[in-house]
Amino acid sequence: MANPTTAMLVIGDEILSGRTRDANMHYLAGELTEAGIDLKEVRVVSDDHDAIVAATRALSEAYTYVFTSGGIGPTHDDITADCIAAAFGAHIDVRDDARALLQAHYDRQGMELNEARLRMARIPDGASLIDNPVSTAPGFQLRNVFVMAGVPSVFQTMVASVLPTLKGGAPLISTSTRVERGEGDIAGPLAELSERFKDLSFGSYPYIKNGVFGANIVIRGEDEAQVQTATAELTALFQNAVK
Repeated sequence: MANPTTAMLVIGDEILSGRTRDANMHYLAGELTEAGIDLKEVRVVSDDHDAIVAATRALSEAYTYVFTSGGIGPTHDDITADCIAAAFGAHIDVRDDARALLQAHYDRQGMELNEARLRMARIPDGASLIDNPVSTAPGFQLRNVFVMAGVPSVFQTMVASVLPTLKGGAPLISTSTRVERGEGDIAGPLAELSERFKDLSFGSYPYIKNGVFGANIVIRGEDEAQVQTATAELTALFQNAVK
């Protein structure tokens, strides 16, 4: 049975402008791989209502799960919650359970739960909350979309709370073999090998080191025996391969 599929929607002008380097995709990809859930697509969109709505609808229809990051804070440009609600035609407003979490948090901090902070308690109807042990303001799940903060420390704790609730598949097994030949020399034999092992994926990542051309060949698949067999045949093809 095929593994569940996932897409990630990264939201924020700061990502597209280069002011902020996204770290959440790398983290999520690793966690999903271990859970046996295949990350198939990542989109990055600006803080634009129509763009977020359109991307949410498209990804939700195409994949088993969708993870979003960014745009659920207290400022005026944090519009993700409204956009997710709009994507599914859901009403959105401040919800009592989310308000209670924030009220308790800011009371402990001796701070006011003002109008801006209260924006983080706006949750679409029908959504379930995602726990945030770092800064309390919750994420939420609506249908197959998991809406999470963009701050890496918060995003990671939200992922950790969500993943155990999802149905996964077989974790991907991978090997990496260094072949000290140019890609033009290995392309033909590598294509033949990948044709024989259709259930595996083969990636070629070239490099130049001390003037020597080479490539790291990564073989991935769910069947460990197949991966190891293909890796052994790859090594045999190139006598100077170094694992």
